[in-house]
Amino acid sequence: MKITFSNSALADLEDVEKYYTKLNVPKVSVDFITNIISNVELLSDNPDMGKKVPEFNVKDIRELILKPFRVVYLREVHKITVIRIWRSERLLNLNGTPAESDI
Repeated sequence: MKITFSNSALADLEDVEKYYTKLNVPKVSVDFITNIISNVELLSDNPDMGKKVPEFNVKDIRELILKPFRVVYLREVHKITVIRIWRSERLLNLNGTPAESDI
């Protein structure tokens, strides 16, 4: 199954990298991003391994919890689109952009 990242998800990954680089711990961002990408790749063969996102309760909007992040994705018939990557303690807002302090 094909996996793509939305522009907002790519921006979320960039924000993670910027945030931890600003804290002078760029290796932390590399470790988090590597873990996120590795787990997202598993979705290709296991598209339903994430659970339904509670805020939407729609079977095709799913999430992986990779503490401290939530990786939200849309599961379609032949494709998965990663929608957002947010801190797991935050409520999901698909239309908004997180503030830097919210990463």
